[in-house]
Amino acid sequence: MLKQIVCTLLIFVILLTVSADADVDANCLGCMCEAATRCNATTACHHSGGGYFCGPFHISWAYWADAKKPVLLHDDPNRQGAFEDCAKDLYCSASVVRTYMKTFAQDCDGDGVITCKDYVRLHKLGRLGCSAPLPKDRFTSQFEECVTRLNVY
Repeated sequence: MLKQIVCTLLIFVILLTVSADADVDANCLGCMCEAATRCNATTACHHSGGGYFCGPFHISWAYWADAKKPVLLHDDPNRQGAFEDCAKDLYCSASVVRTYMKTFAQDCDGDGVITCKDYVRLHKLGRLGCSAPLPKDRFTSQFEECVTRLNVY
């Protein structure tokens, strides 16, 4: 009996570890970038809808801060312009999105598994709003076209 309990606990720990280390699929990440700006690294920073957004993933300052403020190599997250420089860099901004997804991963659509469908809602609607459906806009149509083309789901 003790052996079964220990075995069950080990399986539970392994499942928790795998879930905690789950990473957003590269194609899913690419489709989010494509939907946001067509992955245009020269997308200017701008104010929109009460937020400040930059870069190919259209990342807000708050999103970057929630992702623990990753920065370019040898940069300081407290330096003025560190957010903008990271958000405009494809690799740094992808790191922001991956960290945000790892930190706040959740089953946004309620189907019992965390997939690209959840990650895109988390990215577009935020950790507190991801249970809502994606808006029917250019971002969503671009994303759907991309994941269909790449067979991400």
